[in-house]
Formats: sequence, structure tokens, C-alpha cells
Amino acid sequence: MLVINQRIQIPLREFRFTFSRSPGPGGQNVNKVSSKATLHWAVSATTSLPEPVRQRFILMFAPRINQRGDLFLASSRFRDAGRNVADCLEKLRAMIAAAAATRRPRRQTKPTAASNRRRLQGKRLRSEKKRSRRAIGDE
Repeated sequence: MLVINQRIQIPLREFRFTFSRSPGPGGQNVNKVSSKATLHWAVSATTSLPEPVRQRFILMFAPRINQRGDLFLASSRFRDAGRNVADCLEKLRAMIAAAAATRRPRRQTKPTAASNRRRLQGKRLRSEKKRSRRAIGDE
């Protein structure tokens, strides 16, 4: 069970993993061992995510989702498959947590009188500085 928070938990049976050879250095063993893990998840068909979270997830991570609605995540950070599977699940956990976090709408406020004064004073100073740079006959 992949636990995101108290409300969102995804059973591991929804995920499918494939393994392939990892790129990069690794000695004589690298050509024999398939340690790169790729996670496949049918995000469009899942019932484990609440609908608003699922929609935000699909919008946020659309480049990683194919036409059929499957998400692909790969990891080859480690030299053994088990740790790469755990890394894929951790990446997915962070992605879902980002989609589940909703931002509160901003409540508009009026600028204070002091901030208005400071803004106008800054504009006056900039204007004066630029005016002093002009040639005498430009005005």
C-alpha cells in the first residue's frame, strides 16, 4: 500500500514494474543485470485518488502520461532493482502529494497608506535621477 496521507492510499496491485539494463558505469555486472525500474500506472482508470486530485495530477504531469492514460516513472539511481522500485514509489508519492495540496485563494487587500507613500517616493526619486542625467537643452 502506497500511503500518501490519511485520505489517499493506493494499493500496490495498481502498479506494474518492468526492469531493464541501467545506463552508465557499473563494471562487468552492468551488462547482465536489469536494475533500472520503470513504474507503469493507469492513472486515468484509478479509483484510489479522489476525482479533483486525479484531475490536478493529470494536468500537472501531462507530459509523463501517454495517450491511454498511463503514467511512466523510471529510476536507475541505485545498482539494485529493489531500491529503484522504492525510489519510483517515493517519486510518485511526492507527485501525488503535490497534486493533493490545494492553495488557499488569495484574499485581496488594499495597500497601506505608508506603502503607497513609499512607492510614490521611489518613483519620484527615479524620475529625478533620470531627469538629472538629461542634457540641459532637452527639456
